[in-house]
Amino acid sequence: MPKHIYIYSPSGAVRDKAAFRRGVKRLQALGHEVEVDEAALSSFQRFAGDDATRLAAIQRAAASGADVAMISRGGYGLTRILANLPYKAVAKAIERGTQFVGLSDFTAFQLAVLARTGSPTWAGPSLCEGFGMNDQADGADGHGHGDEGRPDEIMEACFEDMIQGQGEGTGWRQPRESLPDATKTGAFHARRMGDEASFTIKEGVLWGGNLAVLCALVGTPYFPQIQGGILFLEDVAEHPYRIERMLSQLLHAGVLARQKAIVLGQFTEYKLVPHDKGFKLQSVVNWLRSQLKVPVLTNLPFGHVPTKVLLPVGAKTDLVVQGRDVLLLWGHQD
Repeated sequence: MPKHIYIYSPSGAVRDKAAFRRGVKRLQALGHEVEVDEAALSSFQRFAGDDATRLAAIQRAAASGADVAMISRGGYGLTRILANLPYKAVAKAIERGTQFVGLSDFTAFQLAVLARTGSPTWAGPSLCEGFGMNDQADGADGHGHGDEGRPDEIMEACFEDMIQGQGEGTGWRQPRESLPDATKTGAFHARRMGDEASFTIKEGVLWGGNLAVLCALVGTPYFPQIQGGILFLEDVAEHPYRIERMLSQLLHAGVLARQKAIVLGQFTEYKLVPHDKGFKLQSVVNWLRSQLKVPVLTNLPFGHVPTKVLLPVGAKTDLVVQGRDVLLLWGHQD
């Protein structure tokens, strides 16, 4: 069934106009009605218009009556306008059925809306990086564009499930090499997280997003106070030591220990150097597990990568682990 998709730009300026046009055409080719905000291609410094322009775009997105309000791209810009977001209008739009979708810098919007209103949003593709694929067959531009100039099939299928109201959950497999080593991890992982481990976590609020953006909100009114949640995290172009430093902040702030589980997505586009001497992303995972009594899972297919699922931020979710296989289920929740 065709849906009404509203495209707006609350963060960085769209520099790749060709990707923008390709994304619009792709959504139209899928049968959807695409409405482009009047300021979607505005530019002021590095932003998609000045603060007032971007706030007005968010207001128009909330008033559009669209089935989906999708950001054009991430970048930076939302944290500086959180105090003035039209929270009531956004919450009413969500209540009427508009699904707000995005990732990266959009994490600031999602967490602020969750903290201030409790309303759910969707972590998923933006227009340019998700649907504005280029003509390179190998996706070599490094921005998550799919093979043969097409969006990733899994991402597109998950988007269609979301937009049609059919999404019920997602699943993936943890790499064998990322499973806990009892000599390097905490008590929970030594006891429960081997190849044959099986457990279920019921009704944890799913929340999270980009690690750097999430950390920037700690200590502000826009950081959700989630107790017993399922926290998912991803990032791009951050060396493992920087990832560990940000996780340390969340650890020392007590955020991680308050959750039922930590789920790590994709951390990409960083470069190890000789100085690391074996310190890598798995080193960070091992360290984090040694600090926590809650499960730390890996390989969630979400982040700045072509193959990503859509995740309902703020929804109650069940987490089911059976050996290396993991399921996140939300379709049974009200």
